[in-house]
Amino acid sequence: MSLVAESALKLALPKGHMQRGVVTLLEDAGIAVRLTERGYRPQVSLPNSVTKVLKPQNIIEMLHVGTRDVGFAGADWVSELDADVVELCDTGLDPVRIVAAAPEELVHDGRITKEHLVVASEYERLARAWIARRGLQTTFVRSYGATEVFPPEDADCIVDNTATGATLEQNGLAIVEELMRSSTRLFASRRALEIPGKRTAIEELVLVLRSVLDARKRVMLEVNVSAEALHAVIAVLPCMRQPTISSLSGSSAFAVKAAVPRELLPRLIPELKARGGTDIVVSRLMQIVP
Repeated sequence: MSLVAESALKLALPKGHMQRGVVTLLEDAGIAVRLTERGYRPQVSLPNSVTKVLKPQNIIEMLHVGTRDVGFAGADWVSELDADVVELCDTGLDPVRIVAAAPEELVHDGRITKEHLVVASEYERLARAWIARRGLQTTFVRSYGATEVFPPEDADCIVDNTATGATLEQNGLAIVEELMRSSTRLFASRRALEIPGKRTAIEELVLVLRSVLDARKRVMLEVNVSAEALHAVIAVLPCMRQPTISSLSGSSAFAVKAAVPRELLPRLIPELKARGGTDIVVSRLMQIVP
């Protein structure tokens, strides 16, 4: 490998359902990603970087051994593989729960009534840890996808991930216990963080990604208000630090602008109107850097 490649930041993108959300996040941060249908080495507009597409569990393994510097994967695979990696950023994408579930007829008061269980899972370490905590008598079966179809003929219980629980319900399964929660996160190799040049590149990547994630939680709200109502409006206006206030041309009124949490809009807009705010405009933010 060339000296340029050795010094380059080695980024890993996830293969599969996680990929779309990660690529959109990167592109919203101004980082172009050019994927090909069968290619595993996309072009990414990060200076001095090389990128490979891998399965999320392989990304965690490669970060653990240090052949990749930084990559996106689910927190569930960090726990499953007991990997020594550094979490840099939780994107909040692809939220799932890792749960133990069994056919409804075997579950009573949150417990499985059968004495000896066949447990199927892709998550062998997490499943065996749960089995040990519960003190269950089991036979473990490793699954390789579509774990929810194992019961009732081929397994009594499964340990699997679920976003909404709908697939479990469709297959007649009831959740017995939640083992952990996971989402798509950015992780780094400890080895890469010990190299000053790579650490700087990783920190800069985290900065621009966080700017997008923070912006997704807020909107820019602008409201016009009279001088008399100005303090009443500002009193209820949440903002990052202080709102921007400017005089309206040819008027004694003011324009007030602030980046506010998106989730507060249903309550905030009526409150601003009630306190004398007018001409309220809400616009999307792309990036926020405090």
